Amino acid sequence: MTQDELTFHKLIILSMLNRAAFPITKAQIADFILEKEYMDFLNLQQIFAELTEAGMITAKTVRNRTHLTITEEGKKTLAFFENRLSSATRQNIDRFFQENEMEMRNEVSIQGDYYKSTSGEYEAHLSAIEKNIHLLDITLSVPDETTAAAICDNWQKKNQAVYQLLIEQLF
Repeated sequence: MTQDELTFHKLIILSMLNRAAFPITKAQIADFILEKEYMDFLNLQQIFAELTEAGMITAKTVRNRTHLTITEEGKKTLAFFENRLSSATRQNIDRFFQENEMEMRNEVSIQGDYYKSTSGEYEAHLSAIEKNIHLLDITLSVPDETTAAAICDNWQKKNQAVYQLLIEQLF
């Protein structure tokens, strides 16, 4: 891969992260990159690592998803080199967000993770976040890891119904 290609690929990722008003996952970026055949999976992983090492993006892993955000350094770099992205590439990114933004936002705004507590039980931590505002934060103590994992998985599927039930019961 030439230096120009490497720069182009990094700019695509920075542009996507800058475009999003919320953290997006590596998988969401990969869907776009691989669908458009901008690069292959291995090069994409290398670029994620280089951007993280250079301090242009941050990565936070929650269960099996890595959430990415652009840093101030990444924004400055993008502003300096943004003109290297063609209008067609920018339009592809915009179109991807127009078609997928709600689904992408829901995927990262509903979070469920679990951990073993000091008491030996497992705690399932569930949250719903919108525009950096925590709408709901619940921690449930359960006896085993299997139950905690199931709760987190079901939270992804049933969060709206649970939230609605709480609102109906508490208001």
